[in-house]
Amino acid sequence: MPLAIFDLDNTLIGGDSDYLWGEFLCDEGIITDRESFQKMNDYFYHQYEIGELDIYAWAEFSFKVLSEHSFDKLNQLRKDFMETKIRPIILEKAQNCIDNHKKNGDSVLVITASNTFVTKPIVEMYGIEHLLATEPEFVSGRFTGKVSGIPCFQSGKIDNLMPWLETNNENLIGSYFYSDSHNDLPLLELVDNPVAINGDPILTAAANENGWTNLDWR
Repeated sequence: MPLAIFDLDNTLIGGDSDYLWGEFLCDEGIITDRESFQKMNDYFYHQYEIGELDIYAWAEFSFKVLSEHSFDKLNQLRKDFMETKIRPIILEKAQNCIDNHKKNGDSVLVITASNTFVTKPIVEMYGIEHLLATEPEFVSGRFTGKVSGIPCFQSGKIDNLMPWLETNNENLIGSYFYSDSHNDLPLLELVDNPVAINGDPILTAAANENGWTNLDWR
């Protein structure tokens, strides 16, 4: 059966999980210099939107707070984050699409540039088993603040996907990929059925030019 691949941020959810995680940590007082943090959070988000994000610089910024706290504390914070920031932006149309693919016997995978720690419970909330995301390095029970492996961003999504396909005996014949972002054009151009979900202007233009499906899940 075909593989249905989903981006996460602004595709399956009505916002960006990494950006919201930063806001949540500021709201909880975990990050004390809110003004400086928010300025950098906004900067990296803008760089992502225009396709110029330095993924390693972003990871160093984003993963720093993970390295400063125990996993138990982070896990409790994540539970609160899921309830306050994520549950309100779960999209019914996204869930319906996932459920339809499952009914058809398709394999379902989320592939996202956001980090595994933040995204794993979101993916589980949608009932999806498989996740490829940017991996924060985890050593001796703590995050180190570094990236493990290749970040799952732009062409890095393909770099992570190809070994996953081999390991899981999957292929891209008849495959789907749902995304909102022009950063995902390398993978969108690789699958058989690319779908733009509330696409940014660059992606929407590419979808219209190539005759791809455009959907509104908001």
